[in-house]
Amino acid sequence: MEDIFKSSEFTALLQTLQQRPCEDRSDAWPVEQFAAMTNAGVMQWDQPEELGGLDLSAVFMLEGLRVLASTCLVSTFVLTQRSAAVRRIATSKNEAAKQNLLPKLLTGEIFATVGISHLTTSGQHLKTPLVHATETADGFVLNGTVPWATSATVADYLITGGTLDDGRQILVALPTTRDGVEVLPPVQLMALNASQTGAVKLADVPVTRDEVLHGPVTAVMQQGTGGGAGSLGTSALAIGATAGNLRNMNVEAQKRPELQQFLTPLQTELDSLSQSLQLAAAGTHPDGDKAAENIRRKANSLVMRSAQTWLAVTKGAGYVHGHPAERAVRESMFFMVWSCPQPVLIANLQELACSAS
Repeated sequence: MEDIFKSSEFTALLQTLQQRPCEDRSDAWPVEQFAAMTNAGVMQWDQPEELGGLDLSAVFMLEGLRVLASTCLVSTFVLTQRSAAVRRIATSKNEAAKQNLLPKLLTGEIFATVGISHLTTSGQHLKTPLVHATETADGFVLNGTVPWATSATVADYLITGGTLDDGRQILVALPTTRDGVEVLPPVQLMALNASQTGAVKLADVPVTRDEVLHGPVTAVMQQGTGGGAGSLGTSALAIGATAGNLRNMNVEAQKRPELQQFLTPLQTELDSLSQSLQLAAAGTHPDGDKAAENIRRKANSLVMRSAQTWLAVTKGAGYVHGHPAERAVRESMFFMVWSCPQPVLIANLQELACSAS
């Protein structure tokens, strides 16, 4: 299976991503990059085998994400949101939705993304759910705001959900053209603007029972997640971004050998963390259930430190807006806010504050 990362198609994909990186603008979207991913068979990675996919194991899926993120973090991030949508559909008991959507997602005929943070983290402290679901004779009606939806501006389907009065939740495959669905313009982010991430408003949006993927059930996001890459996926992207930072820093070190004293320890740390990721994906990491959290903490720290080191060695040139090192610093901060568990955030803050744990 590892041969897929050595194929000429995958090599061509990496060259495309390296030569034509996504622009950091909210009016851009990685059209060319996604077309190259489709041509290289990336859209098969997370698809069920019975529908023509590869259904990669977590080990290979994470390796693929790591390599892609080392060349283009933005398009790889968008890919993870599509993969999350595919995973929620593929693990549903709704056979009609699976047969209708998955083949089209495989070929790139349609694009789907997720807007699910409000069901797990965003707004969970609020008494009133951000998206309220009301059951009707025909299905459900959704009202509220999906706070974070990546690439909803170009998506044909949004995998999202709402909370009923009794606390149960539903997850649905919602066409973005449905009456009452308003995809707001992307917000201006510190980085990764080409992901076109923003909010989606739902006003009396009808949902048929045929469009329900999971639920109604308590904690719907814990249902049908499948194997997937889980929380390790975010770490894979951080580790990949670090590899890209060090690869670029190494170019500078070829001209300035004195930089190797800073590059070498970062590379050693990266190699160790990459190995830990593989062990965790295979379920053989010695840290057991704590492995994912520990890896994420180290990955967050390393991606930020590697980006800042690269910026420092570029001197004033790297501080100019648009320089790759300046962009890498901004992109590295994304991992502090993207699905960052509270224990990881606290540990990273303690490191930044130089305080004892």
